[in-house]
Amino acid sequence: MSLPGLVDLESSHYSHLNIHVIKKVFPIIAISVFSSMLGVGIIAPLLPLYAENMGATGIWIGVIFAAFSISRAIITPIAGSLSDRYGRKSFFALGLLWYSIISLGYIYASSVLQLSLVRLIQGAAAGMIIPVAQAYIGDVAPEGKEGIWMGYFNAAFFTGFGVGPLMGGALTDHFGMNVAFSTMGGLNMLAFLVVLFYLPNIKQGKETAKYHSSFRKMGSSGMVKGLFIYRLVFSLGRGSFAAFLPVLAAAYVGLSPTLIGVLLAVNILTMSLLGIYGGNIADRFNRRILVILGSLVNFASLALIPFGHSFWMLLGICAIAAVGGSISMPAASALTVEEGRKFGMGSTIAIFTVAMSIGMSVGPIISGMIADFAYINSVFYFGAGIGFAGIILFAWFTKPYHRVLSQEGEHVALTK
Repeated sequence: MSLPGLVDLESSHYSHLNIHVIKKVFPIIAISVFSSMLGVGIIAPLLPLYAENMGATGIWIGVIFAAFSISRAIITPIAGSLSDRYGRKSFFALGLLWYSIISLGYIYASSVLQLSLVRLIQGAAAGMIIPVAQAYIGDVAPEGKEGIWMGYFNAAFFTGFGVGPLMGGALTDHFGMNVAFSTMGGLNMLAFLVVLFYLPNIKQGKETAKYHSSFRKMGSSGMVKGLFIYRLVFSLGRGSFAAFLPVLAAAYVGLSPTLIGVLLAVNILTMSLLGIYGGNIADRFNRRILVILGSLVNFASLALIPFGHSFWMLLGICAIAAVGGSISMPAASALTVEEGRKFGMGSTIAIFTVAMSIGMSVGPIISGMIADFAYINSVFYFGAGIGFAGIILFAWFTKPYHRVLSQEGEHVALTK
């Protein structure tokens, strides 16, 4: 028996209705993800500066960023596996509500330790938001069109996260950081209400359900191993970028919070807008090659950040890095959906979100140690070096992968 409003993916008619289903539910998820990430993005240029004002050293800045990712890494596999069994909506909605409420903790945190605790709790909430929403899209995306729909999803994600720094910088300059933190909470509450009242729940069919939590089977897949490494090193670089670009731009280039917000916004919005085209390309060309090429551009740009001695130079480097991300990320997301159809969508996406969380937690901590004991430029060289090594491993583990299109350009076959 299905619950009211439940979309059953086991239906024999589902294969004919998947286009209709995704067109119906995607706008709801997109609005929710955009609103949530808009709130999250608001504090992106503020948090390192806020922590520094509390007396945080480079290592403590790394810990503050890492706390979020550590708790997200713990919660994500649990939420992903349970959402495979019981549906996505309840976890998605609960995560948004939790995130909204704990946002107020930033206002009342009075020490570095308290700020780290707020980040730890909020990271647990985040583990039930984006991974579950992404799994929802993966469930209903038509076969052979995973790239374009994951590109649309990434566009909603990155657009919200990209506009956020602009809002955050402007709100802080004119009204103070507390208003920015309150706005973050309000936007996530709006996203919670949209999901609660408008998003239908879904459940998977028995054929897919039998693979739930098949983490051991996932470990036998070279593509899973390669994608895990890609997500790990990409996120490690992003963690170093997000935690220390604002510090470098403020201390060494003399930029205001508003201009720092512009740098982050250009990077993220460019990735968002080009990601739609990147998704379309991922449905037409070899996704493995696209991941490799895009990653090389992204990590090379990370290594160039220390040479950005002005706002315009940093702006150009951030834009080039975004081009690389817009090529690699949709292709990697589409490959993840392909693997999710074998092992359970929520569980598979959770594994890759864990890789992202590890990278986002380890990256800032190591980078903070490097910044304290060496020089801040070394932070970006470290991220680029690890990234290049990781993409070599990705290429090695995924070497047997081939993707073949039919004459109509629609059917996708995977061969090894």
